[in-house]
Amino acid sequence: MPPVVRASGQATVDATPDQAEVSVGVSNQQKTAQAAASDNANRTTTIVNAVKALVGHGDEVKTQQYSVNPSYSYPKPGGSPVIDGYNANNTVHVTLHDLASVGKVIDAAMQAGATNVNGVSFTLKNDEAVRQQALALAAQKARANAEAIAKALGLRVVGVLEAQSGEASSVRPLYQPMMMAQRAMAAAAPTPIESGSVSVEATVTVTLEVAQ
Repeated sequence: MPPVVRASGQATVDATPDQAEVSVGVSNQQKTAQAAASDNANRTTTIVNAVKALVGHGDEVKTQQYSVNPSYSYPKPGGSPVIDGYNANNTVHVTLHDLASVGKVIDAAMQAGATNVNGVSFTLKNDEAVRQQALALAAQKARANAEAIAKALGLRVVGVLEAQSGEASSVRPLYQPMMMAQRAMAAAAPTPIESGSVSVEATVTVTLEVAQ
């Protein structure tokens, strides 16, 4: 192995999101599993219809998660648990391309009976160009760092032996869930949602061959 200098560089590129993802859910409890499932299905259908009335061409509404589970009570300390009902949960995932409609979709879902909003995030439909830009900047910084180290040590850079990139990742702005207690507020005033920007981060490590 020839003498080498190895260094890393990091870069972040911000971009304006062009897609939003909203997750809304319905949770309910009944005495039997069948009743819980039936009640949940009726509520979810109402919410999906309200949301579909607002989404545009190319948007997507789909079930993200569904479950029916027993709930237990404990009659006395150390006693055996007793099933006292069943909880049904259904989460609907909505993908929107009109960012201005995010608040309207949330309000419509809450007013139609959603018990919570699990989260809102903003993404890029195609982040390849931004990812490549972040990787290029990170590579430039990595080489500059390695060359600075070599210069400080009195070494001459002969060439690049190796370059390794970490997975470029998107940091998406995420809004906190809205729980059932906030439904009255959602009904009283439109929900303001600002998309902000999406940050794509990349790391590159380069190995330079050096000589005296």
